[in-house]
Amino acid sequence: MPWYVIYTRSRHEDKVYSGLIKKAYNTFLPKIEVWSRRKDRKRKLLRPLFPGYLFVDMPRLDNQSKLDVLKTSGVVRMLGNQASSEPAAVPDEKIEAIRKIIHSKVEVQQLQYPKEGEPARIMDGFVTGIDYKKEIFFVAIELLQRSIGIKLEGFQIERI
Repeated sequence: MPWYVIYTRSRHEDKVYSGLIKKAYNTFLPKIEVWSRRKDRKRKLLRPLFPGYLFVDMPRLDNQSKLDVLKTSGVVRMLGNQASSEPAAVPDEKIEAIRKIIHSKVEVQQLQYPKEGEPARIMDGFVTGIDYKKEIFFVAIELLQRSIGIKLEGFQIERI
């Protein structure tokens, strides 16, 4: 199923997520636990992994479906190719990799969008078989120009 990136108003990710769920869309809003520090206390909060963005699974990408999504309160636009007005799809493999990372409860780092580097394949651990670069495993969402990463040990990877 093709996934599409929805850009939301600032801090409206949960509102858009709820609105799309009510409209029966399969929606994915990846969140991670972060420490929030106030004057007198520290506590863990769930924050969006990609602030301002969420993913929606749309089996049909017709004008009616796009309009239905775009009319959801808090939605700014669907990301896509600037040359055309069509939204660009995110591969299922990227969504599944993000899901695995979120469910694994490993520490996630927000990273700069990766440059070209030496490719490798992960050989051990919960993300076995997914490509990796340098010392940190990346999941890059080209459309967002964003990446997330986790640290891996040398025995968990193999050059390809």
